[in-house]
Amino acid sequence: MVSTATRRSTIMALAALGLASTLTLGTLSAASAATVLDGPVNLGTAATYGVLGASTVTNTGPTIVNGDLGLYPGTSITGFGGAPSGVVNGTVHATDAAATQAQSDTTTAYNVAASLTPTTTGISELSGLSLTPGVYTGGALALSDNGALTLAGSANSVWVFQAASTLTIGSATRITITGGASACNVFWQVGSSATIGTAAQFQGTVLADQSITATTSATIVGRLLASNAAVTLDTNTITAPTGCTPPAEPVVTVAPTITSTAPANPTAGTPYSHTVTATGTPSPGYAVSSGTLPAGLTLDATSGTISGTPLTPGSSTFGVTASNGTVPDATVSYTVTTAPAVVVTPSQTPTATPTPSTPAPTTPAVRQPGGGGGTGAGSGPGTMLAETGTDATPIIVFGSLVLLAGAALVTVVGIRRRRQRPGNE
Repeated sequence: MVSTATRRSTIMALAALGLASTLTLGTLSAASAATVLDGPVNLGTAATYGVLGASTVTNTGPTIVNGDLGLYPGTSITGFGGAPSGVVNGTVHATDAAATQAQSDTTTAYNVAASLTPTTTGISELSGLSLTPGVYTGGALALSDNGALTLAGSANSVWVFQAASTLTIGSATRITITGGASACNVFWQVGSSATIGTAAQFQGTVLADQSITATTSATIVGRLLASNAAVTLDTNTITAPTGCTPPAEPVVTVAPTITSTAPANPTAGTPYSHTVTATGTPSPGYAVSSGTLPAGLTLDATSGTISGTPLTPGSSTFGVTASNGTVPDATVSYTVTTAPAVVVTPSQTPTATPTPSTPAPTTPAVRQPGGGGGTGAGSGPGTMLAETGTDATPIIVFGSLVLLAGAALVTVVGIRRRRQRPGNE
């Protein structure tokens, strides 16, 4: 027989939760982990059972079990097998392989339900409450006589109640499930024994470490699964839910830890970017939780990136919080100083020294031979040769010499002719 201590031990995969450290406002503190479900607790083969006991199953009166009935490791099932005794609308498994496996699966389901991280702690009295889906934990849980409990959710909503010691459901009590939710997804993990009072209308699966007692005329839409002791019945109707959504495996979530270093100081007018990073399961989101970022910068809630272009110089102190639904959140405080904008002085371009221009030479005026008095272009005294860009002085000198030579020649020729005339010998 498997020991109680073994049955109540947490599943190894779920118990292997490490501790991490997180930097929060400059102080190291321990991070935490949580075990959550995204669906009903997996009952394995025990899901088909309306009643499953460990030592004995004892019935008084015309109890009806709509589902299987099993016992392991005990051998005594009494009160079923003919009027006015109980009726089982399913299969009876008395100390066989099927009952053995069902008890093993019940132990696993019990441990999973016990390992889940509570969303609400310290509850005791359930009467008059209307509870949304979640994990509720307390010492001894009770629904007092004539009390009512409402579970309000939807088709996929799950409730897990963790009772460290006992569960006591009083007489004439009523559990009502609304919003399309069902008894498929309601689980009562009980550290010792559970009692369901006379004429109570109970819903959900009881996973008790010890015994379960259903008193006269109590009706149960759910299952009575006892790991280590007896199940006692008295004129009850027990209906194991069918058509339930598939069970879910537990998921370990880990609180965030900020791992990035402090951001560098920005400069006004210069694009800036710094990413705040954090570990955690699931991945955390980010938010500015105190102070303000430098003007012009924003924080991306998904990536944790602080970016933008700072507008003004000055000091800014702000806090960034990383959260993923698992407490505690991780928060770190930063102080950054935005430097003034960088002023760029344009370089002076040297002024070019102008190159003096050389005036074009002026062509002197040349008188035309014959010295006519016309007024047309190129005639008359003082008429100038057109500017050609060439110095005219050598041409003028040369022309003058030619004229002088011509004049001398004419004079010599004239003298010789006069001497040759008769009478001038």
